[in-house]
Parts: sequence; C-alpha cells; structure tokens
Amino acid sequence: MATRIVGVERHLPHRFSGTVDLLAFESDLLVGNPLGDPTVRELLCYTPPDPAPGSAVLFVLPAFTSRPHAALETHPWRRGLVAGYDRAVAAGAIPPAFLVLPDCFTRLGGSQYVNSPAVGPYESHVIEELLPLAREHLEADHAGPRGILGKSSGGFGALHLSMHHVGAFRACASISGDCGFDALFPPEFLNCLRGLLQHDGDPAKFLDSFFENPDLSGDGHAVINVLAMAACFSPNADSPLGFDLPFELETGEIIPATWQRWLEFDPLVACERSVAALKHLDLLHIECGLSDEFHLQWGARRLSKKLRELGVDHTHEEHAGGHRGIDERVLMVIERMARRLGR
Repeated sequence: MATRIVGVERHLPHRFSGTVDLLAFESDLLVGNPLGDPTVRELLCYTPPDPAPGSAVLFVLPAFTSRPHAALETHPWRRGLVAGYDRAVAAGAIPPAFLVLPDCFTRLGGSQYVNSPAVGPYESHVIEELLPLAREHLEADHAGPRGILGKSSGGFGALHLSMHHVGAFRACASISGDCGFDALFPPEFLNCLRGLLQHDGDPAKFLDSFFENPDLSGDGHAVINVLAMAACFSPNADSPLGFDLPFELETGEIIPATWQRWLEFDPLVACERSVAALKHLDLLHIECGLSDEFHLQWGARRLSKKLRELGVDHTHEEHAGGHRGIDERVLMVIERMARRLGR
C-alpha cells in the first residue's frame, strides 16, 4: 500500500550522534475513523551513526496515553528513550539499530494496536502502512530483520501483532505488557466505577468532561483506561458509546458474554491459537517488575508457564521495579534484540 509523505523533519545533528526523522504522512486506513482522530500521522525513525548493512529495525510501541515524541527528550536530567539509546550507541555500549516509533494515539488515549470499528484499524495501519513506509525510508539495503517491543500496552501490542502476522517480525518483547486480564482489569473496573460517581455514573458524561479537560488525576486514568479498552475489545455499533462495558454500571457485576470478548485478546488465551507464529520468532522475551502496580508480574509468570507447556522457546525475566520509570529495562531489551538480529 502506497503511503503519501507530506513532510519530513530532521532533528539537528548536535542533539544526536545519529539522526531522527519525523515523517508526516497521510494514512488511507485511518480515514473516517470513528473517533475523528487525525489521518496525518508522524512516524519517528532513528538512524544510528554509520549504520552497518543489515542492522536490526526495531519497532518500539508507545504505552497507553503516550506518543513517540516524548522519547526525543534531551534534557540532561530527563533523557528520553531515543536520546538514551543514541548516547549508548555513540559510546559503543549498545549495537546500532534502527528504531521506529509509531503514533497510534487516539482520542481515548490509545488503540491497543488492534482493529476495532469503535476506534479504527490500527493493527492494519501498523502492518500495511507503517512497515513498508519505514523500510522504504530506511533503505532496503541497510535495513535488516525486524523486531517489535513495547512497554505496558506497547508490550501487549507487540505480542498481538507478532501472534497475528507470521513473519512480520523476527523478534518480539513484552515489557510489563497487558496479560492475565482476570488479575489486571477487575480492580480497574471498580476504580472506574468510583470515578464515574461524580459524573452520575454515566460514561458519556465523563467523556464530555474529559474531552474538554483531559484530567488523569484521581480515578480519571482508570476511567479512561477502561473505556478505551472497551472500545478496543468490545465494540458495538448499536451501543450509544460505540462499545459495551464488561460490567454492570450499577453493581459492578461482570457481564460474562462481554467479558469473554475481552479475554479472547488476553495473551494467555491468544497464545494457544498462535503457537506456530510464536515458534517462528528468533527471540521472544517476556518480563515484568515484581512491584508492578497493575499485577502484571503474575500475568507474565502465567504466560511464561503457558508458553513452556506449548513448547514455545522464550525468555522470562523479573526485576525489582514497578510499572513506571523503567526505561533502562527497555534499553536492555533493545540491546538484546539488536545483538540477536543484527548481521
């Protein structure tokens, strides 16, 4: 699928040893998306200094509520992911690789990198538009094997795309990725309900207020998180909101049929349908912090156990950290992928 470039912004050389290009392009697939989100997007592409032919191309998926631009921060005390990686490559501490960061942000905070009639075809957007665009920009003779990784929702997206598109990537890593939905989401459902009380228990009223003033304080993050996940996992064109919630607004009781739709996206369930795709990977890595505030450490352990039972080769690691402030873990995974995939 041809993608029309509408602009390229290159960051100044004195800020990076390599180069960073922001490619503005017109997405055909996102035209008419139900949330009215922009169809002109920016794809962040980092090229290391003096890249060797066959250097790995690593897609790094931002987390929920995040855009890739934050990774460019160069403040001496708060270096973003790309700036940190650039410094490590320049020092010879990490092998050079191309980094590609998509912008799949939506009005609800994210897309989970899935196709949803309530959000948009973001899975197809990544596979059919961004993969060819990145390869063309990075020049086929330099670009080597592709890997994909991400933290939180980005980790979920990396697993989802790898499981559903055999051969699109040679390596996949989920860092504190959404997994084990039965432990992850029920506490968020109750936080969401509590946050809705000041809006008369009405998600529509919350969204009207949120779109005017996006406030993530208190239970605000839980509410928008749950509503966004519902739009991704349980869309319903006949619902006033365009999606169904998996619990009763009055009592918080789980609605089994809708909840089952969510569980079909859980990597714990999806991996059973995707054994061949996962075995096709040269590297599959799962990790989480033991202090993760969303209980994802248990989902990661369960996923590792399930993968062992299915005969899927992978690595599973744990660290002492929580869900946030773990860019150093992301850099460690990037280094591992770059070494494994680079020629």
